[in-house]
Amino acid sequence: MKTLVHSPAASLDHHPPQGHPEHAGRLQAVLRAIEQAGLTPRTHFKPASRAALERVHAPELIDRIVATAPEAGETALDADTWMSPGSLKAALEAAGAALDGVDAVMAGEAEAVFVAARPPGHHAEPDRAMGFCLFNTVAIAAAHALDVHGVSRVAVVDVDVHHGNGTQAWAQNQPACLFASIHQGWIYPGTGAAHETGRHGNIINAPMAAGASGPAWRQAVETAILPRLEAFAPEFVFISAGFDAHRDDPLAGLDLDQDDFAWAASALARVARSHADSRLVCVLEGGYDCPALERSAGAFLRALQAA
Repeated sequence: MKTLVHSPAASLDHHPPQGHPEHAGRLQAVLRAIEQAGLTPRTHFKPASRAALERVHAPELIDRIVATAPEAGETALDADTWMSPGSLKAALEAAGAALDGVDAVMAGEAEAVFVAARPPGHHAEPDRAMGFCLFNTVAIAAAHALDVHGVSRVAVVDVDVHHGNGTQAWAQNQPACLFASIHQGWIYPGTGAAHETGRHGNIINAPMAAGASGPAWRQAVETAILPRLEAFAPEFVFISAGFDAHRDDPLAGLDLDQDDFAWAASALARVARSHADSRLVCVLEGGYDCPALERSAGAFLRALQAA
């Protein structure tokens, strides 16, 4: 697939307190992987507009995040979710980069766009910032495809080790969106049970037991997620590309390696090619061991390019 990378320069200016696992070194590791894949990222983007944010988030949440942004030091939205002076711009440009990714794919400039940005987004609910996340970047991009480009059906597949509760909270009220998440069960945020299917039956959760290996994880994707994606026939595919299911990650306990993420990229690219005219946007989520993150993101990108 013809692949572009969007990585806002502002993403490096989001600085939670020292020792926080969501630090700028994570993105630097991903940028090394991008360079090794022979790709040159675009780095400058307009911030997402208020209208784009409000397709997913309540006005009260947006107001709170804007009001909380500090002029110096760090300020907490909750015990895990912090803002520094550069955080608001980083979050807005992360969403802006994803919106531009949708526009680029719809215009035929690329088949796939990988958005290497931070902070991550998939835990941010319509009315709550949480889990390191301010705004839900992938949901904002999916809503843009539906509402601005008139796409009839979108799918969001979340391969982060933590359940994408924020994306699910938005998608469960959007029958035009199929949301699927494969994650380690009963770790943060404690959601994502298999019985959570949404009022429209458009939610798929595949929780995995601690220690689950790559073959078991791939089998779950093949049995629980891919057939539903094929039946839904999305016209645009989004991936919440978290890499913290890697066996070296300190925040979880699955046993994947970089080849499993490459396999996922290839499998989901095939769905995009079959049903969505090769329309695919991937948004970086978690991954907290930097060497493992670099290897995993690199394998994922190379698989996209080869798909």
